[in-house]
Amino acid sequence: MSTNSYEHLLPPSWKAQVTGWFAEDTPSFDYGGYVVGEVHREAFLFGKGKQTAVLAGRPFFTEVFAQLGCEVEWHLQEGELFEPIKHVATVRGKARHLLLGERIALNMLARCSGIATKSKRIKDLAVGYGYKGIIAGTRKTTPGFRLVEKYGMIVGGVDPHRHDLSSMIMLKDNHIWSSGSIAAAIQQARAVGGFSLLLDVEVGSEAEADEAIEAGADIIMLDNMEGEHLVSVARKLKEKWAGKRKFLFETSGNITETNLQEHAVNDIDILSTSVVHQSVQHIDFSLKIQIPN
Repeated sequence: MSTNSYEHLLPPSWKAQVTGWFAEDTPSFDYGGYVVGEVHREAFLFGKGKQTAVLAGRPFFTEVFAQLGCEVEWHLQEGELFEPIKHVATVRGKARHLLLGERIALNMLARCSGIATKSKRIKDLAVGYGYKGIIAGTRKTTPGFRLVEKYGMIVGGVDPHRHDLSSMIMLKDNHIWSSGSIAAAIQQARAVGGFSLLLDVEVGSEAEADEAIEAGADIIMLDNMEGEHLVSVARKLKEKWAGKRKFLFETSGNITETNLQEHAVNDIDILSTSVVHQSVQHIDFSLKIQIPN
């Protein structure tokens, strides 16, 4: 029986990103590496901080050191919860290589694990409130680091949402204003997107939502609607179009841990929020070279 691994999600090109991190961090001479030389050492990776955390980013961390000829032995599984201070992994290799990869690997792991930890927390809260829909991230990711951030969302248990402009058609206010109407924008998008791409349309009122449903949108993002108004619009339109159209309602924006409960209503199918990946608290890790006996 095959064993699923999050690493198997990654595209063939992902290791080149790690190579790019080295090009950024060491563009010329490695003066510190000159000082420590090539004596073989063992380093312990510790998960620190003050909170229970989710480990995420193992493949990227391992690849950083693999490109330097080092070996990583993991003591926790990807997605596993841990309490600080925890010995998470052991890295073995030449001292200068351990230090060459240290900061790149720790920065990545801190952010990826922070996103996974926050994602799990938001998902668990929503489920605790009785929400049965989808908790999703957004495309508001860090340029050049999207793969790691989307990966962290998946490990944390939330939907990563569309990965890029090519993976789903999303029509927002600027698209609609430029096209002249919601119906016109949807028609033009369908003409080139074909049957295989979902079409998500942002609307600002019940009338616009109704127009988007009639025009064949798959997902209706109810923008600038909150509380009872949001629920009322969703219920009314689901009743109106029952048996005639298939679609999902999405709400996004200004969703936090504090107000999550008022958004987590089952009349809304998707809650998309950047709170799971923007401005998240990073998880503190350190890599300490051990003094030989």
